[in-house]
Order: sequence, then structure tokens, then C-alpha cells
Amino acid sequence: MAKVKQPVQLSGDALLQKVKELEHLSKEEKAKACGYATVTKNNQARVNLMKFYNALMEADGVELEAKGSGKGGRSASYRVSVQKNGNLLIGSAYTQLMGLQAGDELEIRLGRKHIHLRQVGADDEE
Repeated sequence: MAKVKQPVQLSGDALLQKVKELEHLSKEEKAKACGYATVTKNNQARVNLMKFYNALMEADGVELEAKGSGKGGRSASYRVSVQKNGNLLIGSAYTQLMGLQAGDELEIRLGRKHIHLRQVGADDEE
């Protein structure tokens, strides 16, 4: 069985230009066209939207770790702490990046030392 070659992930100006050219496509199709999808052992495409979004923000000069952005609230830092009541608060910065709306459902999958959140009904299901 021949190994499928993974597409090159676009970055920087090339990524921004390609996304502009593909404005008529869905976010998943844009991510695939820009190389942010992998092929599983079962020969299915799996889209990595977070990596795609991070590359887009970096290409556009958005720094998530910047201090003093002038806006209220916390900036996205990719680190959270468990609150005293045991809850984890993810925050609106992440839900906005993923395009989530009020009422969207997420599936929680627990690993030994990690938690996966997957939007119910997303195109990149196994």
C-alpha cells in the first residue's frame, strides 16, 4: 500500500492569499486546501482547525500572548487552572476562534492526562 503524501501547510502571506482566494468555501474546506488536514490510517481526511487558525493569526500578526491589548478581559494563553469549585473555564477567546455560537454542543473525551473537546456534528469526525 503506497503512503499518501501529506500536503504542505501554507503559512505567512501565502496562507493569507490562499484564504482570500477561497472565501466562498467553508472553514474546513479552506483548512484542507491550505494543507491543514491529515489522512488517517483509514484513508479519511482529518482537519486540524486549531492549527489552521493559529497559523492564520500568526500570518496576520495577531499575538495571543501580548499584554495590554486595550480590550477588557483575559487574552487567550492556552493555559487554564482548575477553579476552587472544580470547574475549568475555557473562555470566549477560544469559542470565538472556533466560530462557536450559544447552544453549540461539544463532546468531551477523556484521556489519561488530557481532555478532548469536539464540536458535535463537525465534518472531521472519525
